[in-house]
Amino acid sequence: MITLDAGTPFPQIQLPTVGGATRTLGKPHSGHDWQMVVVYRGLHCPICKKYLSQLQEMASAFYDIGVDIIAVSGDPMGKAKEMVEDQSLELPVAYDLSLEQMAQLGLYVSDPRSPQETDQPFSEPGLFVVNAQGKLQIVDVSNAPFARPDLDALLRGISFVREKNYPIRGTRPRA
Repeated sequence: MITLDAGTPFPQIQLPTVGGATRTLGKPHSGHDWQMVVVYRGLHCPICKKYLSQLQEMASAFYDIGVDIIAVSGDPMGKAKEMVEDQSLELPVAYDLSLEQMAQLGLYVSDPRSPQETDQPFSEPGLFVVNAQGKLQIVDVSNAPFARPDLDALLRGISFVREKNYPIRGTRPRA
């Protein structure tokens, strides 16, 4: 399994977004110099719905500190659009993240437990914060739906990092 290391360049992956645009993961948008890429499991996940709703509520606070946000999943357009509508999301939501792209990001992938859950393999949650140099400042990859970074703590942490020019942590080679 590929793992993305802190301090390394984030792979730039182009994906369509709900609304018809194309966005590049790892490339900030709308005048921001950092980007937070939030990978969610898909429409079938109630925890994802709650997390994305909280992210939407906090979006302006992230934007205020110069951090662009994009949510992404392997869902097809129809399911991504339903997620946007159901959760009243205004933040950009990309879709069609392929299995190869999930592997490129070092994400864990699960198979559906039943056709009622969903109809295709899907990634487990991941969150990546890409700094102005296009490098991974923060990496959080989970193998379970209920293990995700606390968004309030993350906002405070990113603010601190940016204000104090705090270095990227965890860059020593892993044993």
